[in-house]
Amino acid sequence: MKKFKKIIIILVLLLIPFTFTSCKKESISKPTINVYNAGEYIEPQILKDFEEETGIKVVYDTFASNEDLYIKIASGHTPYDVIVPSDYMIERLIKEGKLQKLDYSKIPNFENVLPEYRHPQFDPDDQYTAPYFSGTIGIVYNKNMVKYPPTSWKDLWNKDYSRKIIMYNSQRDSIAIALKMLGYSMNSVDPNELKEAKQALIEQKSLVYAYLTDDGRDVMVQGDAAMMPMYSGDAAYMMSENSDLDYVIPKEGTNIWMDSMCIPKDAKNVEGAHEFINYLLREDVGVLNAEYSMGYTSPIRGVKENLPEELKNSKVAYPDVNELPPLEYFEDLGENSKLYDRIWTEVSATFVD
Repeated sequence: MKKFKKIIIILVLLLIPFTFTSCKKESISKPTINVYNAGEYIEPQILKDFEEETGIKVVYDTFASNEDLYIKIASGHTPYDVIVPSDYMIERLIKEGKLQKLDYSKIPNFENVLPEYRHPQFDPDDQYTAPYFSGTIGIVYNKNMVKYPPTSWKDLWNKDYSRKIIMYNSQRDSIAIALKMLGYSMNSVDPNELKEAKQALIEQKSLVYAYLTDDGRDVMVQGDAAMMPMYSGDAAYMMSENSDLDYVIPKEGTNIWMDSMCIPKDAKNVEGAHEFINYLLREDVGVLNAEYSMGYTSPIRGVKENLPEELKNSKVAYPDVNELPPLEYFEDLGENSKLYDRIWTEVSATFVD
């Protein structure tokens, strides 16, 4: 019995250094949150400031589209603690049970969210989301390369600008533009309307310089194309880089969108995620982010008033919504998204000289 006790004592003594070493490593290691957001969509200094203030390290990844984000989240067991999808994708993720409800008691800065950005149609009870930025989609055009300023989505089908038109390389946006051009809802699931939209996009292909996303900004700024569909925030940046560029919302109407911060169902650092969301809803942080993100509309009270005059008074970043053509949020298409997938595949596969 004494021998047995002696063995236990020796084992305990041997384990003590490892225990202290483990505790020491844990005490000096920073907690980490993994954030998944669109590219070039946050002021980098904000991430540094957050880490310095909270001691929480941010691992920041970017995606090119909502569909890319969905593929990651749908696969399950993702490493992300905070994601920033758009309205229709949020609606889909909620339906599929891939988001967890936020604990708003841990997000006191939600009080800074302006009333018009609360209770969005994709999260009417404010259970899953905190708004990040909002905006519109319109046409950026080069005033020196067009005869007349565009007023309609039909101008993207104008043969006078053959090979000088860039289309946005996104199935949801491009199909929506074709639907609006034809006078239909951008959320249409009517097979006949979608067939018309597909045919219109195929007919347009011979006029298209390229199908691009963020890289289209540089092409337009360099003066190598006449017009391109573009998000309002990117449009404001492009106009600041090239005074020959302008932005218009076509008369048929367009998409009004809202990107929001969410926490995936399988997030590992939920506490850190809430702290990050709360930090981004602070007024001073909102000002810094809005200045960097240029023409995207901040939902945070007090931000607009503290921006530089040219940004504060920008009709691209802060338009009078009552003066705009009809606006629609994208909605989750459910099973009908397969129709859009098929249309975009067929448009992409069609060869033109």
